[in-house]
Amino acid sequence: MSSYQHIRYAGQAYEFIRYEVVERIARVTLNRPDQVNVQSTAMLEELDHAVDTAGADHDVRVICLFGAGRHFSAGHDLGSSEERAHRERFPIEDGARGLFERNWRLHMDMHLRWRNVPKPLICAVQGYCIFGGWMVASTADVIFAADDALFLGSAFQYFSIPYDIHPRMAKELLFQGRFINARQARELGFVNRVVRRDQLEAETLAYAADVARNDPFDLRTTKMAINQAQDAQGFTAHIHNAFSTFMVRRIGSSDPGHVKPWPTEGKRLPMVEVALERYQQELAREQSLESDVEQTPGRIQSQPNDPQGTPE
Repeated sequence: MSSYQHIRYAGQAYEFIRYEVVERIARVTLNRPDQVNVQSTAMLEELDHAVDTAGADHDVRVICLFGAGRHFSAGHDLGSSEERAHRERFPIEDGARGLFERNWRLHMDMHLRWRNVPKPLICAVQGYCIFGGWMVASTADVIFAADDALFLGSAFQYFSIPYDIHPRMAKELLFQGRFINARQARELGFVNRVVRRDQLEAETLAYAADVARNDPFDLRTTKMAINQAQDAQGFTAHIHNAFSTFMVRRIGSSDPGHVKPWPTEGKRLPMVEVALERYQQELAREQSLESDVEQTPGRIQSQPNDPQGTPE
């Protein structure tokens, strides 16, 4: 097992995730549905412990990652009561040193470990997948998305986006700071499949069960070969370099002249608020256009499965 600075519980005593192994599939579920699965320090530590446990378990061939409730994850926990209590009990060093250490441990070291776990990791995403949610999902080998999934990325700590989608498209999205829906994420290559919300878990587990029929050593070496191909193109070096850029941006976000300064504890990040407003405006505009089309004689009506459709 890996060593954990703060973790103090065995795998049987998880508080913020669920873990079970059924028919060679480890099912790991983020389990803070009432708080839209925001990622507290303790949740990430439990998730790290669970992925490490599944990776070392010879009875597990595939790992599936889910989020309980309506949303996969709305990002980082900026100040829930659980998070505040954890930080009071395990304070970090003041200043840039503590900030660097905490972000490196939770968002660099852990996420690279999940990316390289020696078994296929499949992620099922529904609802919000914002910032930290995107980071966790991006460590997976395969991503299934419900048709109501909404993704919001940034140049965050584990910045794999230039490898997940074309760099020019990454710039378009991140310069503007906007959500993409499940079909757009699939078209960009970030998501493998889009399925109905009520079929997400079943479809994910059915695919995992089919993969689990294969030889585990073949699965491991196939994953290694593909990851190593990315590493030959500079993936891990890029992740490390981008983390340094993030730290500069994070420290600079507290400057008095920053357009969108870092929020006080417990508040939503300003860029997320702006992205939500932009998405609502885009949704209203598309609905208005659809209404105009319906009222225009002789026009072909949009079909429910059209790629340009918006989530419910």
